[in-house]
Amino acid sequence: MMTKRTKLVLYSMTGLVIVMVAAIAWRYRPYAFHGMVMSSPELAPNFTLTSSATGEPVSLRDFRGKIVLLYFGYTTCPDVCPATLSDVAEALDLLGNKAKDVQLLWISVDPERDTPEIMEDYVKHFDPTFIGLTPKNAEETFEVATQYGIYYEKRDYGSATGYLMDHTATLTLIDKDSYVRVVYPFGTEPKDLAADLKYILNRW
Repeated sequence: MMTKRTKLVLYSMTGLVIVMVAAIAWRYRPYAFHGMVMSSPELAPNFTLTSSATGEPVSLRDFRGKIVLLYFGYTTCPDVCPATLSDVAEALDLLGNKAKDVQLLWISVDPERDTPEIMEDYVKHFDPTFIGLTPKNAEETFEVATQYGIYYEKRDYGSATGYLMDHTATLTLIDKDSYVRVVYPFGTEPKDLAADLKYILNRW
């Protein structure tokens, strides 16, 4: 028959084992991304558009080896677009030196008004590393947007800007090997985006 002291020792050891197992499980738990995780075996659709900075062709594949954050928007957007670019800029600041391995590409869904000059001034206002891409025409815009599941439509709400563009406000993360990994909803916190970027940069 066990003594009271023996029981206490056993209980203490059992408790210690439980704590150790829980700590190990916590350390090696699956990472929880802050957006919709994608697992397509296909590479992200490649595209070639025009850089608002240089007027030269720019392809998605040019950035292989970096994480690409892909966003579709327009410069006269009154709220969602500037908020998203501000959040991305803040997330990159949180990354510090690791930010050099992340590239934001902004594709205009309003090429009628978003000239290269306007695009360039706009994206650089948020971060000097951001790259604006302008499609040659509406057909090119539609083709690229459709490949990424982006909806957009011109709407006349009586705005002072003439019209607004309803559009999908997600941010797409494409990893260093050109696979779509995560799609973020509008309003994702910069700290959460930075945490995901840091995790991927350290792992891949």
